[in-house]
Amino acid sequence: MNILLAIDNSVSSETAVSEVAARPWPPEARICVLSVVEQPNILVIPALVQTATEAAQAAVKIAADRLTSRGLDATTHVIQGHPRGAITEYAKLWGADLIVVGSRGQRALTRFLMGSVAQAVVRSAPCSVEVVRTTIYDRPADARAMKILVATDGSDFSLAAARSAAERPWPKGSEIRVISVAEVIAPAIEPGYIDPILIDSLRDEAMRHSREAVVAAEKMIAVARIKVSGAVLTGFAKEALVDEAKEWGADLIVVGSHGLRGIERLLIGSVAEAVAMHAHCSVEVIREPVAESR
Repeated sequence: MNILLAIDNSVSSETAVSEVAARPWPPEARICVLSVVEQPNILVIPALVQTATEAAQAAVKIAADRLTSRGLDATTHVIQGHPRGAITEYAKLWGADLIVVGSRGQRALTRFLMGSVAQAVVRSAPCSVEVVRTTIYDRPADARAMKILVATDGSDFSLAAARSAAERPWPKGSEIRVISVAEVIAPAIEPGYIDPILIDSLRDEAMRHSREAVVAAEKMIAVARIKVSGAVLTGFAKEALVDEAKEWGADLIVVGSHGLRGIERLLIGSVAEAVAMHAHCSVEVIREPVAESR
């Protein structure tokens, strides 16, 4: 597993480093700590760029040393460019399976992970992306169990998210909660009128599909011998997932990057993006790489 950890010297990036350091990863995982030095569009002052580059090099080295002290295989890289595009381009070049970013960053010549950058990475990355907001690092080593909420709509994209959760190592005592949101979108037969019989039929169908989606994901995750439960919610997917994660006290939400459209939709890209930007906790958007690019 190739993990691209993108940082600057912000508090948000420190949280991301702490979370990567605290999590268990597959035995042969490789981590590249990346920092992007952003140049102004109008005036480039070589001395300032050099200073920013040296600061970035120092930051990635400190982060990498911290990870290697935890027994992780970590290297460093510093590039110049615009973070929104540079991160995803380097991820393609390096063959990243997961990009880890903080949710915010600093505002300066070397600024990096402002919300808009994290959002752009979620939207355009060639692989899975985790936006880190919280960390288990500050907990005692024997109390780092995680509560992971996996969202599903039964689509291939959602199954990829469930599969990722099932295949990954998690701290001892962690548990997964599988959630599907039964959204009902009813077309108006004529202006101002919606057939109540049609509404009931659509609601029943949405609930049936959501229950099936939850059961399928639970079966996939159960083989990993991790505690798993499931539930079907109603409402709008974006709000329901964020609210459920907060109420349950989730440490991480795992969602697919796309999903079904129409009556049975749940995790279309805009939903995954909205959850990634607005959840109280960390969010991992699972995107399976295109076979031709690997």
